[in-house]
Formats: sequence, structure tokens, C-alpha cells
Amino acid sequence: MNAMSNWDNVEIADTALLQSEGAYPGQGRLAVRNPADGAVIAQVALSDATGARAAVEAAQDAFPHWAAMLPQDRAALLHRWHALILQSREDLARIMVLEQGKPISEARGEIDYAASFVQFYAEEALRPNIEGVTSHLADAEMELWREPVGVAALVTPWNFPCAMITRKAAAALAAGCSVVIHPSAETPLSALALAELARRAGFPEGVMNTVVGDASTVVGEWTADARVRALSFTGSTEIGRLLYRQSGDTIKRLVLELGGHAPFILFENADMDRAVAEAVKAKFATSGQDCLGANRFYVQRSVYDEFCTRFTKAVEALTLGHGMNDPDIGPLIHDRAIAKQVEQVEDAQAKGARLLTGGSVDDSLGPLFFRPTVLADVPDEALIMSEENFGPVAPITPFDTEDEVVARANATEYGLVAYLHSHDPRRIYRMTRSLQFGMVAVNRTKVTGAPIPFGGVKQSGLGREGARQGLEAFTDIKYVCRDWG
Repeated sequence: MNAMSNWDNVEIADTALLQSEGAYPGQGRLAVRNPADGAVIAQVALSDATGARAAVEAAQDAFPHWAAMLPQDRAALLHRWHALILQSREDLARIMVLEQGKPISEARGEIDYAASFVQFYAEEALRPNIEGVTSHLADAEMELWREPVGVAALVTPWNFPCAMITRKAAAALAAGCSVVIHPSAETPLSALALAELARRAGFPEGVMNTVVGDASTVVGEWTADARVRALSFTGSTEIGRLLYRQSGDTIKRLVLELGGHAPFILFENADMDRAVAEAVKAKFATSGQDCLGANRFYVQRSVYDEFCTRFTKAVEALTLGHGMNDPDIGPLIHDRAIAKQVEQVEDAQAKGARLLTGGSVDDSLGPLFFRPTVLADVPDEALIMSEENFGPVAPITPFDTEDEVVARANATEYGLVAYLHSHDPRRIYRMTRSLQFGMVAVNRTKVTGAPIPFGGVKQSGLGREGARQGLEAFTDIKYVCRDWG
């Protein structure tokens, strides 16, 4: 491990990264860069296909013992992991800022969010997993058991490098599965730090395995391996489709949390102060790099000009800067993200949109800092109205009627979340029933948490994460019909 000097006394970092050296066979090293300034902050050993197979072998060997453990023993280990994550909150947050770029306050919030899944599933591990069935056969007793499926592969993204691991891993581990984890190449350090904390918590060898390497190589091995019985992926819809196809031959359990293209719908009778504040949250959290981010703003025509004016003023007050300075918005993850913002802004303007603020890179900070941007009068034909944005650009367009906005909001292959602002209870009921999205937030932005089933419909994914439903992909139902003879 060749860590650079800007770790600033992060105590867990050296141990976590050193532990990754040679854990699984492979070749080469990955340079992890700080998106704020491009500096290399660490060199991590890369695994290849051989390493990917070795991780599955370790998980397969560990599975029988882990699955047979008493639920309270698995729960105790999860509780210890939870406690260590909270004890290392500041270290983990600083690691995240260095490799992902998000503001330090958001990073701390993510660590709390990540820990909440571990705590939740530690408690869920204790719930009874047996159900009675009313027998339709004379003299027969019937039972249903939920049993762990086996080795689970977890593939996680860079935008929430801790929370997406714990949301998947804690559920799988609580169910009795062993896991192999592939973190994003942009943010492997958070994953390795969490793995180190799990080791310190006392998880048996082979139960939790983290493999850093080329995604197509590592994950390709796992989709083809029949010993891997479940695959949970968070990322783009394009890659989700690929993994869906690759997993077909081995008939895996799949949880796919894919892209989003969330509409933000504001009716004239809503609380304008609250709507503006929530719109800023819905668009600019995680610098806009969030599948839950509001991508399209539909505002009823009678309040359209007022919203545009007030929202633009609020956006212009946002600060842009390096994560450790705790701005409102940090750098984007790489130059491809910047190129996408530029393309979508230029395309929208070419098609008649008005630029109200932002629209360019802040060169004084660095090449990955894109100014928070507001576009008005954006036509439905603009790229940004059909493509996921994943950046700090907010396109606004007017609408007139309820039926119109429902049709426009639903006219997408995505269906993750929708944001609705209205004080008319009948309209709220009609809209929440009509919007084709897995989650609907009414007069608020934050809706996620460990107790809720997170997920979308259409091509935003399959299955749910969090809540009791988050255990389902990692368990099989065994039906027992017993006659005592």
C-alpha cells in the first residue's frame, strides 16, 4: 500500500488497505484519486478472475457454518460491526471525502445511514423464520421455512460507497448467506475499511470477502458461477440489463437497483417556501449524483415564474468547494460526468431552454467542479428530459393540467421515485395512485431509511432493499409436509 500524505491521521486507513494486499490473486494496482484535485491518495492491489473465483471458494467454504449458526450469534456479530462503524464514523467519513468528494457533513450522514442498516438487520436476524400453514390434507402438518440461498454477490456503486454495501451485506449476512463484494473502482477504500471493521468485529473467515478489480472480469466470473446463488447490484440500467442477461444461465436471485429519472411536480396550491427548499434538497444532495435526485421539474403555470425566480435565488446561494471545507456541492466523480453536464446543458439551450444560473465548470476550483445550474422552459425533446442527469443541473418546465403532468412524468423507462407538492388531499391521492414509480414523496424529499423497502418499477430495477423485504432475495422457502404415521 502506497498511501499519500493527505490521509490526515485517519487511523483505520492503513490497516484496511494493507489487509487488501494479496488477499486474492491478481495483477496490477489501482490508483485511487481524489476527485477534488486529482491527487493519488492510495494504490490498491487489483484482483483478476482467479481472485474472483478464490473469493467465491472462500465464501462457499464458510457458508455451511455461517448458515448453521444460531441467529442470535449472527446478530451479535452484526451488532459489533455496527458499533465499530459508529466508533470509526469520522475516519470513514474522511476516507469517503478523499475518494468520492462529497461534503464532509454528507459523508458523516452516510456513515450513520450505513450503520442503521447493520443495526436493523442485526435485529431482523432474530425474527422467527417459520410459518404455519393451514393443512388441506388429513393428518398432515405443514410448515414453511426461510433458509439462506448460499453465496451472495454484492456489486456496489461509487456515489454511496458505504451505505450501499451495508444495505446489501447486512441483509444477506442476517439471512445466513456468505458474501462476495465488488466495490466501484472509484471508491474501493470505503469498502476495504468496512471489511476491516467486519474482521475486527469477529466475522468468521470467508463469510465476507471484498474483491477490487475490473468489474467486467470480477463480476463476469460471479454471474457465470453456479455457486453464487444471488446477485444484488446498484448502478446504471444499462449495466443492470447486462447482468440480468449474464445471470440467466445460472438462474440467480436478482436484486437490481438501477437508474432513476425522478419528476418533481409542483401544483399551484402547494407551500412555495417549502417546495423551494425541498427542490434544492431533491436536486443537489450528493452534488446531484444520486439515483433519487430530481431530474425533471414540472411546475404549474400559474406559479411557474415565481418558482423559477425563487429556486434560482436559492441555487445561487449554494456553495461549491472541496469536501473537507463542507460546501453544499463538491466535485463530480470524473471527467465523463462533467462531459455529460456540458452536453445536456448545451443541448437544452439549443432547443430553446433559458439558462438562469450556472452552466459551466468553475475553473478556479478544478476541472470536476460544475456550477449548480438552473434551466427554464426546457422542452420535453431535450436530452436532459429523457436521460438521467446525475449532476447539479435542474431543468424546469411548465404544465397546465393534472392529466398532462401525469402523462409527461410517466413517459420514461424509469420508475424509481417521484416528488409531489400539493395541499389538496384528493389530488395527492389521485397522483400517488397514477404515478408509475416505486416510491412517492409527498411534500418532502427524504423518504429512505432502513425500515422501508427501497426500489423501483419498470427499468429502475427488480426487488427491494431495506425492511423485511430486503431479506427475501437472500432466502429460499422450504415447504415441509409431515405425516407422523
